[in-house]
Amino acid sequence: MNAKSMIQDLFAQAGLQINGNKAYDVQVNDERVFRRWLSKAEMGLGESYMDGWWDCEALDEMINKMLLAHLENKVKRNLQTAFFILTTKLFNYQTKSKSKLVGRQHYDIGNDLFGKMLDRGMNYSCGYWKNAKDLDEAQEAKLEMICKKLELEPGMKVLDIGCGWGGFAKYAAEKYGVEVLGVTISEKQAELAKEVCKGLPVEIRLQDYREVNGQFDGILSIGFFEHVGHKNYSTYMQVVDRCLTEEGVSLLHTIGNNITTTYINGWTNKYIFPNGMLPSIAQIAKATEGLFVIEDLHNFGPDYDKTLMAWYANFTKSWQEIKSSYDERFYRMWRYYLLSSAGGFRSRFNQLWQIVMTKTGRTQPNCRIS
Repeated sequence: MNAKSMIQDLFAQAGLQINGNKAYDVQVNDERVFRRWLSKAEMGLGESYMDGWWDCEALDEMINKMLLAHLENKVKRNLQTAFFILTTKLFNYQTKSKSKLVGRQHYDIGNDLFGKMLDRGMNYSCGYWKNAKDLDEAQEAKLEMICKKLELEPGMKVLDIGCGWGGFAKYAAEKYGVEVLGVTISEKQAELAKEVCKGLPVEIRLQDYREVNGQFDGILSIGFFEHVGHKNYSTYMQVVDRCLTEEGVSLLHTIGNNITTTYINGWTNKYIFPNGMLPSIAQIAKATEGLFVIEDLHNFGPDYDKTLMAWYANFTKSWQEIKSSYDERFYRMWRYYLLSSAGGFRSRFNQLWQIVMTKTGRTQPNCRIS
């Protein structure tokens, strides 16, 4: 059986047809794509799309169908991918020096891009859509929910690990009268966050989370734990333990994996989030042992599908305004990133968790507000 026939058979298992008439069917522009998909799996799928070898109108739904059919387990990994997975088990890819790579490669690519794509508060994480009509409302609802779970009150000191462009820090300082220290490894984020939070009791530092000291009544990270790495999960929890007051509350907002691994897929690692990985519940729980009581675990992963589709709509709507700073290959890469991620959450392949933690002996917080 040749490569094309093998791919057609695999796609049929997911209800997909090569050059079919459905929006989620793949339209092939270069026949070499079939051998590339078989030989390079997810890397071949993503790179061949960037190269224009195939197109798909509803790429998000195509990925959703592929994941629901577990096609990722039906294509053998090549030697290069197997070696990459082995190295993630052996080496720490998120040391202080290596962790800066994602700041340079992803978060520093342009505030113009993120400013057009995200909500007005530039929150680059899952919104909470339960009662929201649009992206701005969903992101504000998420921030409000986090503040309530942290039981914030005026005068409290809060540590925001991986503070992004200052969205949470600004909201919490203005709405709850707290002092916030935000740390990030992205120069562009720190630059804009300082500007956004000017005049508020907010300090923004370009600093690794492992270097933070001090005492805080609330500690949170929103969309940061995906960059910590399995070899540093215990270190992260020890930093939180060191810096959290005895009566304090900590919240972890992170994308999660249904299974325990030590890596993300090769395409995402190369082009989007270098040295990133998604934690499992087992990995998070093990890192908290002896330090924290897990008070609440709230999963609203399907809301990330809606968030990503809203980002995609903003991105495509604004492309003509920002395209002079990028190129067509970047456009295809970014489209593939946003839509394939949406498909990952739609299929429940990925999750979004908010986990509330306290130190042993503290009165249980009122965190079950979902």
